[in-house]
Amino acid sequence: MIRFAFVRIAFLGAIAGGLVAASPTACRADIYKYVDGNGIVHFTNVPTNTRFKLFIKERSASSRVAVHELICRYASRFHLEEALLQAVIKVESDFNPRAVSGKGAQGIMQLIPETAQDMRVGNPFDIEDNIRGGSRYLRLMLDRFNGNLKLALAAYNAGPDAIRRFGGMPPFQETRNYVKQVMHYLHLYRHEKDTAP
Repeated sequence: MIRFAFVRIAFLGAIAGGLVAASPTACRADIYKYVDGNGIVHFTNVPTNTRFKLFIKERSASSRVAVHELICRYASRFHLEEALLQAVIKVESDFNPRAVSGKGAQGIMQLIPETAQDMRVGNPFDIEDNIRGGSRYLRLMLDRFNGNLKLALAAYNAGPDAIRRFGGMPPFQETRNYVKQVMHYLHLYRHEKDTAP
């Protein structure tokens, strides 16, 4: 029989997913656990030693607000729709700033190392640095393909050389699915903005 012990937990209902901070300055949103020699499972949001391992990674409301603010900032700077940046981020990483793809793309907008370097992104896992670089790159793709959104998205996914090589949308199913998904979320986020109170 497994027994549970909550140690220095600063949230109510953490395991059930209802994370409510007792103190916004002292609390951490991540939950850690370890099993002691008696089989008791200990949970905490303030690990005091290396026995605790990450159990639940929680995206706090404040981090979601920060991402939204960055989307607004860089959409304005690079003359992009906020809904478009949201859609690209949703499809690329599902808003996960630590995402790494099998092809080596990194961060919230999934920049490959060469693109990150070209866009002068020092740390692809830094949310602001990544959104700035990804937004700039998307703007460059839109400019390169004369504002053709679908070709710009295909270039974001497969690289601009693929668009030139095939004289338009490349025949890669992954790229075609990517463009379709981004367009789907773009319409969704546009609709949410239009219906917001």
